[in-house]
Amino acid sequence: KVVAVGKLHYRSIEDSNGFDPEIIPLHVRDGLGWVRGLLGREPGATWDGTVQFAEEIGPGWCDYNRYDLEVCDAACDWLRLEAPRHTVKPWVLCASFVSPHYPLIVPQEYYDLYDPDGLPPLRMSGTDGTDHPVMQGIRRFFNYDDHFDGHARRVARASYYGLCSFLDAQVGRLLNALEDGGQADNTLIIYTSDHGELAGHRGLWTKMVMYEESAAIPMIVAGPGAPGQAVVDAPVSLIDIYPTILHSAGLEPTEIERALPGRSLLRTAHDLDGDRTLLSEYHDGGAITGMFMIRQDQWKYVYYPGYPPQLFDLENDPDESIDLGQAAGYKKTRAELEAVLREITDPDAVNQAAFASQAALIDALGGREAVFDIADFDHSPVPI
Repeated sequence: KVVAVGKLHYRSIEDSNGFDPEIIPLHVRDGLGWVRGLLGREPGATWDGTVQFAEEIGPGWCDYNRYDLEVCDAACDWLRLEAPRHTVKPWVLCASFVSPHYPLIVPQEYYDLYDPDGLPPLRMSGTDGTDHPVMQGIRRFFNYDDHFDGHARRVARASYYGLCSFLDAQVGRLLNALEDGGQADNTLIIYTSDHGELAGHRGLWTKMVMYEESAAIPMIVAGPGAPGQAVVDAPVSLIDIYPTILHSAGLEPTEIERALPGRSLLRTAHDLDGDRTLLSEYHDGGAITGMFMIRQDQWKYVYYPGYPPQLFDLENDPDESIDLGQAAGYKKTRAELEAVLREITDPDAVNQAAFASQAALIDALGGREAVFDIADFDHSPVPI
């Protein structure tokens, strides 16, 4: 039994998405999602939807808060009532919340946990590569920070912290429900996210870039096969969840599955997969070219077709304050890392294919002006 509760963000419940059933799923709007991003690669492209981001902040309630409570209620019911019935074969429940996604509106009790004037200082742009032309394209298109003053920026950050605590509370409810269902001791729990949040660092908000604030995600594994209270430094990825579930369920991967790049997190937790290179890509709105980031050892290397690369030494510069992408003393390191990237993929060919695919979709939607006429929005609406 493989069940999903909450946000999936696929095209439609009518498709076969691998879950049965999908409980109160949130999919992309109208089966298309946010198509305005298709126009974000044009030189000088801007988007006027960013002003709302700075207006919807602070204590209160929004549709996403209420939806997350519904998701938690439904998931807890399933864990208490349905999970105990599945004793012959393993079950999988994906409980997917929206928080801490914007709008940065959070119930008062969680907002009150954080003093807007007492938060850690922001990392400011300087020698960190935010003057890179690709970063400037992102900043121009997603100019969220232009709409904040100092007070509003602090309120927004406190709201984000509060949303993280709001989410923590829902996870606590899930763990209690698992205990009530009698399966807390024999269930593997994976806690993760699809991306991070810049939260004003470097003058940027949301995601769309390869800095750690955006690209790094939580990855916590607890339960059978996972070492307790251990911190593992090996790089991991969302692609590792699928083989982890197979491993936990005692299922042997097929020949095709064994060829996939993911590795079981349970193996990695026991230091069996520490030497890895991981890839992350971005081709969506605001990106004037594709972004291809690899993590290998202490290095983060970001390749931008048609533009200079970026390079960060995360061991000696964990805050990514110094971009070594054009530093003379690191030419050999960059060349070696680019060669590693090209062993994984052809970034230039993939970038061209992404451009072509996006252009074809613009044409299929009726052209550039037709895309502008499609209803714009800054986050997917919850299911009615």
